[in-house]
Amino acid sequence: MERWVVDISEWDPSPQDFSFALSVLPPLEQSSVTRFVRVEDRKRALVSRLLQYALVYRVLAIPYDQIVIKRTLEGKPYLECGEVFLDFPNFNFNVSHHGDYVAIASEPLCLVGVDIVSIAIPQDETVIEFLQSFSSYFSSFEWHNIFTAGTTDDMLIEFYRYWCLKEAFVKAIGSGLAFDLDKVEFRHSSWTNISVNIEGKAMREWRFWLLELGKNHLVSIARGHPRSASANYMRTLKQTEFDENEYHAALHLPNVGFVSRTVEQLIPVSHNAPVHHT
Repeated sequence: MERWVVDISEWDPSPQDFSFALSVLPPLEQSSVTRFVRVEDRKRALVSRLLQYALVYRVLAIPYDQIVIKRTLEGKPYLECGEVFLDFPNFNFNVSHHGDYVAIASEPLCLVGVDIVSIAIPQDETVIEFLQSFSSYFSSFEWHNIFTAGTTDDMLIEFYRYWCLKEAFVKAIGSGLAFDLDKVEFRHSSWTNISVNIEGKAMREWRFWLLELGKNHLVSIARGHPRSASANYMRTLKQTEFDENEYHAALHLPNVGFVSRTVEQLIPVSHNAPVHHT
């Protein structure tokens, strides 16, 4: 189980350094980074992919040049590997980026989803107008909690808490935008002991964590049973059914904290450093 995060606001690469970091990736992954126009979007895309390769190398000891990462039709990345790792019978990971941060989380057996939100005040509309544009994505219970949270700032934070959790859940199962978010209802006790109901049914095979990340950012983790995976993502998993005791132990593993990484730490030592000419 790994939890890594990179603060991209602290990385201001020269064009040469960016190209060097990009060269770690295979050509197809490189093109998925360079298609972005804005520098900040390119940075997020590059760091997201470097995190995936570095984590697979760290956990499974697969050399970078042998790592094959693909994506489902819904866009969820997965490791394509014919080998089964006994300590990681269902190794899977998920990535997220928003604002200043890019994060990755992995699990050895359970599904995992991660989501970051940057708590930003709307610029061209009021907080109320902004919130109302998302009304179809929340249950009446959640909507009530958002609008009775206090000040408009409190309401905005409450909105982002629920949104972050919903995103982590749908990313864990690999359903993308196809899932009706208003049917995903979260309950909590002061944002601990978080649980989820799907269409009114309690999903007891899931656990969630919601954490503050730096300034004005939140990050959530979803952990759940592989049988909940979408059809396309389920085909990428090694195992979807487990002994009840084995699954219970995996579900209740302590959630580890996020470890800060620099971009330099994501580049393999074997990769030749760039030479700067004056």
